[in-house]
Amino acid sequence: MIPTPHIEVTDKNLFAKTVIMPGDPLRAKLIAENYLEDAKLINTVRNMFAYTGTYKGKKVSVMAHGMGIPSAGIYTAELFNHYDVDNIIRIGSCGSYVPEINVYDVVLVTEAYCESDYIEIVTGQKTRNIKPNEILTKHISETAKQLQIPIISAKVHCTDVFYRKEFNEYIKIHAEQGCKAVEMESVALFANAQAYGKKAACLLTVSDSFITKEVTTSQERQMALTKMIEIALESNTSFETNKSFELI
Repeated sequence: MIPTPHIEVTDKNLFAKTVIMPGDPLRAKLIAENYLEDAKLINTVRNMFAYTGTYKGKKVSVMAHGMGIPSAGIYTAELFNHYDVDNIIRIGSCGSYVPEINVYDVVLVTEAYCESDYIEIVTGQKTRNIKPNEILTKHISETAKQLQIPIISAKVHCTDVFYRKEFNEYIKIHAEQGCKAVEMESVALFANAQAYGKKAACLLTVSDSFITKEVTTSQERQMALTKMIEIALESNTSFETNKSFELI
């Protein structure tokens, strides 16, 4: 098969049916080296590393998607459409908009709001709100319970702009849209999943708070992601084997 402009893989079977996607390529490398068995590096284009290996005997791939809606949109679309990936679980960081969500908490996204037209362009739906796949999201929630890892379900603000002119604009967004946290990629993932008839979900770890102004360092964020990574990987092991969660 012919590779895509952004992924050099020429055999779609090198990708597992489920891909765990952090934003940072080095985070993908860390997961592959510390959690997967027999991990093989299968993509290095633009240093957007992708690996495939096994976790507890189940095949799984880990690939970075970069920062922002456009970057995540490119990689998730190519995985869904060109490489026949069925499920993508994004694992990333977010900022909290509300006092009840604190630094290091794990958030499971139930809906995402964006200020761009990405959803309409990709799906044809004239909306700026989109939900993840209900079946996969519910399964991840149940997996977290089994692991006894607390998670918070929440709607998030998916923004194209990291540095905003008006810092306190988040107050209006929270009040009008019900968003409790902010990140930058979930909308692209969810919209592409709908467009291609696939499944997508998103887990986030809170890296900073707009309320307390607490901010974590890159090293602290790396250490704090362990719970989220374990939930995602454990979700894949049972999602792949439990017939009640097979693709429709």
